[in-house]
Amino acid sequence: MKLLKFLSLVVVIAVGAVAAHAQASDKLKIGFIYVGPIGDHGWSYQHNRARLEIVKALGGKVETTYLENVPESADAERVMERLVRSGHKMIFATSFGYMESVLKVAKRHPGVYFEHAVGFKRAKNVSNYMVQMHQADFLMGRIAAKVSKSGTIGFVATYPVPVMIAGINAYFLGAQSVNPKIKMKIVWTNSWFNPTMEADAAKTVIQQGADVLRTYADSPAVLSTAQKLGVHAFPLGSNMIKFGPKAQLTADVLQWGGYYTKRVKDVLAGTWKSDDTWGSLQSGMFFMAPYTNMPAEVQRFAKESEAALRAGKLVAFKCPVINQKGKAVPCKGGDRLDAGQIRSMNWFVKGIGTKLPGK
Repeated sequence: MKLLKFLSLVVVIAVGAVAAHAQASDKLKIGFIYVGPIGDHGWSYQHNRARLEIVKALGGKVETTYLENVPESADAERVMERLVRSGHKMIFATSFGYMESVLKVAKRHPGVYFEHAVGFKRAKNVSNYMVQMHQADFLMGRIAAKVSKSGTIGFVATYPVPVMIAGINAYFLGAQSVNPKIKMKIVWTNSWFNPTMEADAAKTVIQQGADVLRTYADSPAVLSTAQKLGVHAFPLGSNMIKFGPKAQLTADVLQWGGYYTKRVKDVLAGTWKSDDTWGSLQSGMFFMAPYTNMPAEVQRFAKESEAALRAGKLVAFKCPVINQKGKAVPCKGGDRLDAGQIRSMNWFVKGIGTKLPGK
């Protein structure tokens, strides 16, 4: 049913775009592709808020289209192709799994500008953008170790892609920097948005002893489950505290609007160039939600840790970084792993008790 609904939506948008072409031909047509629904309260929700910021800032110059629940498969390539053929000159593809589809369609249409979130492959008309979420994960890990009473933290993971792996490693290293004996449990959902599965995964790691959970899943299900079962959690992408008023400790709130609006302005001005943006806490592309449900001394510790991260005095992947095989990872960033190593990470650090899927 979801696929049928998705395909029907594509047809409607394609037909509508053709019908509207005459009166909107002077506007820059921009397409947005979301891996989940805009009502997920997390990842896709925040990207769609950025789309609305573009409309508010440049409404008379742009026309936007968005598609929800687009699978990270050949369907994504077909969707982008249809958007291009219906006159869209700029496309934001907002999930890691769209990378190869973006590159294929971009090669066929050199006059169209593509912006790909979380990717690491570029072309003349393809840019990448992402935030350094591992900074937030490291900070959350430090808080988790302070708050945890069981000495075990948990991670509800989605897919074993580099950004996820880096996040898991940073969360654990942050916790380990406070409590060297900390343990971590991981459950994989193999889905970006599946509230039922996310809730079940949260229950599993809680049953395994974890009392502070982090997740990269898009819905509030992990947080609401933590609320029901009396533990704490860190949601992804937005401030979801209304779903866990006693459970949420903080959240990484993603702000794509400034970046999106600037890149659209660049296209309108004819100054757009392929680039690779990796926004840190200092960039303003994300910020930490208020620190709640923790003792005053832990709140002070959290704020001090955030300030140290912003100043570069605290580093998530400071060398030596030891992998699960007990070997030091080559240190290509001076005293830390460099951006390329973090953004292509495919290994767990020492101390994580489970194996990476497929390894």
